[in-house]
Amino acid sequence: MSRTTTEWIPSLWLDTFEELLYEDNELDYGDPWSLNFSYSQTDTLTHKERKRAWKIYSHCAYGKFRCASCHKTWPSARVVVLFRYRLYNGQGTVIMRPFGQACKRCQDDVFYLPGFAKKEVEHALLRLIAKIGKNCYGEEEDNEDGSSACSTKVFTKPHEKSLCEACRMGICCQDED
Repeated sequence: MSRTTTEWIPSLWLDTFEELLYEDNELDYGDPWSLNFSYSQTDTLTHKERKRAWKIYSHCAYGKFRCASCHKTWPSARVVVLFRYRLYNGQGTVIMRPFGQACKRCQDDVFYLPGFAKKEVEHALLRLIAKIGKNCYGEEEDNEDGSSACSTKVFTKPHEKSLCEACRMGICCQDED
């Protein structure tokens, strides 16, 4: 499944996370890690969360969207995926949130979740695992190219901030260019 789908498929993320951790041994420290989803989390940690060792990693990815109303599809090289993670008492937890985009044609303020190619999911998760290795296990990061650098230079239409859920929350990767 190398082509990008327009459907949000949580199992693609869960399965790829498991493959990278356990089959490819990307984090070889013996601690179990789990991936969960929260569609309401923000990029702000409370004092209590910081004390509990939570960290944040924001990734900018290439994805595709499909409007449920008019069925229009569109690509975006500016899809924000937010990860919260921590290692606590030998148990690793990752909570992920993909941010949506609204349909330009419908202008109805409904944010649709993106679909991703497996290659894009792998790239995002490998960057996350590098952050976990650095912040939870003291590893050196191989390529420090910015915490949410866009993974590939793909030419899409200009980013429309008014249609981007992450822009509305002030955490879009668009601001980093």
